[in-house]
Amino acid sequence: MKIAIPKERRSGEDRVAISPEVAKKLVGLGFQVVVEKGAGSGAALTDAALTDAGATIAATAEETYADAGMVWKIQRPMTAEEGADEVSLLPKGSLLLCHLSAMTNKPLVEALATQGVTAFAMELMPRISRAQSMDILSSQSNLAGYRAVIDGAYEFGRAFPMMMTAAGTVPPARILVFGAGVAGLQAIATAKRMGAVVMATDVRPATKEQVESLGGKFISVDDEAMKTAETSGGYAKEMGEEFRKKQAEAVLKELVRTDIAITTALIPGKPAPVLIDEDMVKQMKPGSIIVDLAVEAGGNCPLAKLGKIVTKHGVKIVGHANMPSRVAADASPLFAKNLLNFITPQVDKETKALSMNYEDQTVSGTCVCKDGVVVHPGLLGEGA
Repeated sequence: MKIAIPKERRSGEDRVAISPEVAKKLVGLGFQVVVEKGAGSGAALTDAALTDAGATIAATAEETYADAGMVWKIQRPMTAEEGADEVSLLPKGSLLLCHLSAMTNKPLVEALATQGVTAFAMELMPRISRAQSMDILSSQSNLAGYRAVIDGAYEFGRAFPMMMTAAGTVPPARILVFGAGVAGLQAIATAKRMGAVVMATDVRPATKEQVESLGGKFISVDDEAMKTAETSGGYAKEMGEEFRKKQAEAVLKELVRTDIAITTALIPGKPAPVLIDEDMVKQMKPGSIIVDLAVEAGGNCPLAKLGKIVTKHGVKIVGHANMPSRVAADASPLFAKNLLNFITPQVDKETKALSMNYEDQTVSGTCVCKDGVVVHPGLLGEGA
């Protein structure tokens, strides 16, 4: 079977869904790996490195997609309305693996079904132990949390660690992290390694121990309400107005002393919850920073602007789009390894034939369309 890896065409995307290591393993599994020319340039990955690993380089997108049995992408395919019709290039009967953003792009899923494509929205990977190595959200969020601290430090313009000199003492930076998921925990760890004093808040009580294990101080809000703040899948639930008010009051006490606030809170399939409103921004110290990792979902701070850095009320608000792409050279091989780990159990070790087991929870949980129809319960109004 031919696996096609096209160049990403969405603006600001430097990642690529392959690496030499993964290409070599795919060839070993019996696949033909075809990568579009220059697809890895944004991730410091050369065509030569891929050919050395056994991949073939195709000159155009059309050649890359032609006769492919499977397509690996980072971003969802573009439609004709978006300027580059990638959907029409997908061969009928092919399998598509990518971050599809399926729950907020149902028309695209329907278009893929009409095209005869079986699509797997990798962001819907179930939160079960054996699927951890397949989880693109975790691998990419980990790097996003790291990069958020680096970008925040760059914009801050002051030192992170305490420095005692003959001329005086430089106090440590104070960092406040909203959300202690994968991105938030990596932000905490990175900021601590850089010498900052780190505080964190989350609606899920289980994260308190994780925050403290990394050297951060956890801000508790309402212990009783927090007991019901996590879904069975491990995601945060959207909390009620009373809880949000209590959270805002507790966090504000720390926010007014904070140098850099990093917000990471996301609710799957819904707009990001507002955690820092304009009144709270007005009370922050002049020169402080907000890095909003949820800006693509509307932002945890309503003043954040997608793809821009703005200054409001003396506070600089960083709204970089697609944070993992800012670490593309590391994000790409992790993403590719996630996809490899997903399909490897579906390959027969003796015949090397791919046969997707739709009884497998990782397969059924991510498959959004098959045999010309939309099949995922979340897109059919079942258990959404």
